[in-house]
Amino acid sequence: MLSDQSPVCPAALLSKAQGLPPMATAVINAGNQLAMESSRQAELEGVISPILVGDEDQIRSIAANMDWALADNQVVAADGEQAAAEAALALVHAQRAQMLMKGHIHSDTLLRAVLDKHKGLRTGARLSHVFYMTVANSDKALCITDAVINIAPDLTTQQHILRNCIHLMHALAIEKPNIALLSATETPTPAMPSSMLAKELLASVSDEQLGAQIFGPVALDGAISPAAASIKGIEAGGAGEADVILVPNIETGNAIFKQMVYFSGATAAGLILGAKVPIILTSRADPPAARLASAALGSIYAHWLKQQG
Repeated sequence: MLSDQSPVCPAALLSKAQGLPPMATAVINAGNQLAMESSRQAELEGVISPILVGDEDQIRSIAANMDWALADNQVVAADGEQAAAEAALALVHAQRAQMLMKGHIHSDTLLRAVLDKHKGLRTGARLSHVFYMTVANSDKALCITDAVINIAPDLTTQQHILRNCIHLMHALAIEKPNIALLSATETPTPAMPSSMLAKELLASVSDEQLGAQIFGPVALDGAISPAAASIKGIEAGGAGEADVILVPNIETGNAIFKQMVYFSGATAAGLILGAKVPIILTSRADPPAARLASAALGSIYAHWLKQQG
C-alpha cells in the first residue's frame, strides 16, 4: 500500500525561486550534517544564500568534509540552541537575513525565541504552518494548514491561519485561491463541531476583502474532486478544486499530509507564516527534495513580503 514513488522537488516551484535573487537565510544551529547538506543544496540551486549560525568549529569541520569553501561572513558563532536562535533573530533585525531555516534545534526553542516580546519577530498575526503538497507528474499543488503548530484552533486563530495562507497563495501568483474549510459534512450540525466552526468562520470573512474564494463546511472529497462536488450538488465556487484545505485540528492535517507522503509519494514543503520573515521548518525524516522545496517556497514568500513593505 505504501508508495515507492520518490519525492521530487516541484519543477515549477524551483524554477520560480531560481528566477529570484538567492534569499539571505539564517540557518539556526547549523553545526549538523543534515542541516549543512540542506543549506548547501539550496545554495547550489540558487535558492538561498545561507548564513550558518552555531558552533563555528563544527560548522567549518563539516563544510571542509563537504568541500564547501565558506566565506568569513557566512558563519556566525553561537554556543547552544538558545544562543543560536537569538543570533539568527539578530541577523533578521539587522537586515542581514530575510528568512530563517531550522537547523539542529528543538522547534519549541525556536518558536519561543520567535515569539519573544522584546527580541522576537512578532507582527500581530498568529503563527501558523502550511504544507505545500505536490506529487510527481502533476502541476497541481494542494496546501494543508495547520498540521504542525495550532492544535485545535478557535475562530480567531482560524481567521489568522486563513489570512496567512491566502498571503502565501498571493505570493505564488494565485490571485484568488480556492480555500476549503474542512469537516466531514457539507451540512452544519451541532453534533459535528468542526462543521459549525467552518460555518462561523465563513460568515466572519469576506471573499473580496481577503482575495480568495472560501467555501465550507465541506468533506475532503467535495473539496478536491470536481466529480464528487458535482454528485453531492455542492454549488459553492471553488468546490472540488481547492488550492488550500484549512483543517479543523492538527490531527486531521497531520493525517492528510502523511497519507499523501507515504501513500502517494508526495513532496511536502513546510513553512511557518505570520512572523516578520518566513521560517523553513523541516524534520529529520524529510527527504532532500522536500527540504529543497521548502527553501524554494520560503524564498518566494520572503521576496513577496519584501515587496509588500
